[in-house]
Amino acid sequence: MKFIPALAAISSILCATPFASADSLHTHWEKFKAHRAFHHLSADGQRAFQDILKARDILQTTGKTEAAIPALYDAQKRLAAAQKADKKFQAAENDLHPAQQSPVNANHQPVVGQTDWLPVGGEFVVSETLAPEKKAAVVSANAQLKSGNTDQAAQTMQVVGADADFIMALAPLTPVQGAVYRATVFTEGHNPQEAVAALTQALNSVVFVSESTIETLAPAAPAAAKK
Repeated sequence: MKFIPALAAISSILCATPFASADSLHTHWEKFKAHRAFHHLSADGQRAFQDILKARDILQTTGKTEAAIPALYDAQKRLAAAQKADKKFQAAENDLHPAQQSPVNANHQPVVGQTDWLPVGGEFVVSETLAPEKKAAVVSANAQLKSGNTDQAAQTMQVVGADADFIMALAPLTPVQGAVYRATVFTEGHNPQEAVAALTQALNSVVFVSESTIETLAPAAPAAAKK
C-alpha cells in the first residue's frame, strides 16, 4: 500500500470528497465498499476543515491575519452546525483502528477517553501491486469525486472492484473546536505564527481509518420514512 504523510493525506482526502453529496452517493455506490462510509460523511465537518486549511495557508504564506479571519469564522460556525447534526459518533481513540496507509502525524496528540468524532473526508487507496489500469482508474475516480462527478466515479471504480481500500478521515470535535477558537483569538490579535500552530494542531488531531471502522462505530442510517 502507498503511505501518505498525515498533513498531505488530510489535504488530499478532503479535496477528494465532494461536499453535500453523501446521500446521493449512497445511491450510486451499491457495488463498492465505500457506499456505506460515504453515507456517514459530515458535510459541515468537511467544509470546516476546508476552512481550516484555507486559513492556515493564508497565515503561513502571507501572514495577513485580516484575510484569514473570514475562513476561521466560517470554520467555527460549521463545526457548531456539525455538533448539532447526526453524523458525529462517540468513541475512544484507542478503539479506532488507524489505517496503515495513512499513519497519524508524529505530533499527533491522542484524545483521552470518549469523544465525538466527525467523518470529514474519504479517498480510495490501492496496493502497489495493483495492475496499472486499476491504479489509473483509482486516480481518475478520486479526481472525479473531487469535481463532484459521482456517477462517473462509480462507473470508473467498476474496473477496480474490491481491490481498493476506502480510507476515512476522522476529526475529534471538541479538540478541533478548541484549536480553531485559539487560532481565531491569535489571528484577531495579529499573531499569525501562534494561529498557524493552533490550526496545525487541529489538522494533526485527525486520524485515518478504514470504512469498516466507520460501519462498526458510527450510528446506523435512519430508515427512510414510509409514504
